[in-house]
Amino acid sequence: MCKLLRLLVLIVLIIAPTVAYADSTGSTRVADAKQHACTGGGGYPYREKAEYVLKELDLKPGDVVVDIGAGDGWWSERMAPLVGDKGAIHASEVDQKKVDKMKEQYAKVPQIKPYLCPTDGTGLPDDSCDLAFISKAYHHLPKEGHVDYMRHLHKVIKPTGRVCVIEKYAGLATGRSKEHAWAPGKLAQQAEEAGWIQVRCELITGTYHFIAIFVQKDLFPPEPQRKKKPAAKP
Repeated sequence: MCKLLRLLVLIVLIIAPTVAYADSTGSTRVADAKQHACTGGGGYPYREKAEYVLKELDLKPGDVVVDIGAGDGWWSERMAPLVGDKGAIHASEVDQKKVDKMKEQYAKVPQIKPYLCPTDGTGLPDDSCDLAFISKAYHHLPKEGHVDYMRHLHKVIKPTGRVCVIEKYAGLATGRSKEHAWAPGKLAQQAEEAGWIQVRCELITGTYHFIAIFVQKDLFPPEPQRKKKPAAKP
């Protein structure tokens, strides 16, 4: 029994650094020169970190999400169980073929609601969603229309809702991938101009992608002004 316990402790000690570093609470210390190297393959390496991303989203039963540029519905499928029967995932796409494919693939998942959306908005009512999830789609928004799109989301998302953006880190992109990347600072500036405040921005380890989460600026009341002390009497 003692040998088994020691073995389990050893296994935990071996895997702990990897698990901790993939999590947002992990240390930023560079313990290994290769720890930031991209380990995922294909165009969506961050999907291998889905557990971390979903933890950041912290979805609850009954939440309503708009998955902007849902593509094949990969993220919609993983968010659906988290919002439960009373929640909904509006899987938006500008490509009718992708919409039709998602409708066929997720016909038995009532939470996932694929639909064709306009290029300059979601087509959803005001205050109808708890989260806007934009995975590898922000750079596809209409040129020079990013701020306007974020302003649109300010109307669609509930006052306590959030926007989550995942994009390739522009500073790490090379070759053709530069066309499919974005700078976190530029994103934060555009979002703030549209009435959002960034509350989280982190590099997703081993993917060269970052995740940024925003809440509405209206949640931050004006900073209380300090009362001036009366001038001392001469």
